[in-house]
Amino acid sequence: MLTLRQDTDGFIHMSRHFPQKMAISIIFTDGSTGEYSGARLNGLYDQALSAYRLGNNLDAKGFDRVPAKVHRRNAVGLVPVSAGMGG
Repeated sequence: MLTLRQDTDGFIHMSRHFPQKMAISIIFTDGSTGEYSGARLNGLYDQALSAYRLGNNLDAKGFDRVPAKVHRRNAVGLVPVSAGMGG
């Protein structure tokens, strides 16, 4: 089992998908804990990634179709979570 800790802004650090059936425990800032499947957290990661891309005018694959001088990584590292988010 993997244990993650929610930061003070309400996020967990997650930069990739976890195995679908992996059990993941999250310790929330209020002291409560919750256990979630990798599939549930992967869904939250995908939602955060989609919101990031929409907010930065990127296409579904994470590309900015306008040429840029600076290459940036088109991904997210923080996923919003809350106690009782369902599982």
